[in-house]
Amino acid sequence: MNTEKLPEVWLRGPLPEIPLLLQPAAHALLQSKEEVFKYTEGFSEGLLWKKPAGRASVGFHLQHITGVLDRMLTYAEGKPLSEKQFEYLRNEGLENNELKIDNLSQSFSEKVNEVLAIFKSTPEAILTEKRFVGRKQLPSSVIGLYFHAAEHSQRHIGQMLVTISVLKE
Repeated sequence: MNTEKLPEVWLRGPLPEIPLLLQPAAHALLQSKEEVFKYTEGFSEGLLWKKPAGRASVGFHLQHITGVLDRMLTYAEGKPLSEKQFEYLRNEGLENNELKIDNLSQSFSEKVNEVLAIFKSTPEAILTEKRFVGRKQLPSSVIGLYFHAAEHSQRHIGQMLVTISVLKE
């Protein structure tokens, strides 16, 4: 699908089967998914781990947005993070020349698809249920976690765009 001529995702109308209250989060995640591929197209693998002005690398942003989605889904289920998730978190942003832009982008895309499938099966009645985040068990809710996952992805996509722009110069 050529998305360059389309309006932003939130202006394309409601997404089928997504509960009304989760439409904004779903729109934001789909926008992030499109932008990941748009902004990384033609980006040099050799620049993936560069940190201009000491800021986060493109590789970090791609790993992090995928990891955050995964962690927020776990918390929304009322579960603690697994050792595998902690290991992923510890490795976010560590230079790894075996990781490629296409693989990182595809992993994010697949995680967005997983989130959207979960949204479709989430009853609106549970959205305000309390959930807790992290070792400190900070308070949130199912909808709070879903919204954070979406807005956090958007924030990192914006930061990634700036990093890509600087590195391409």
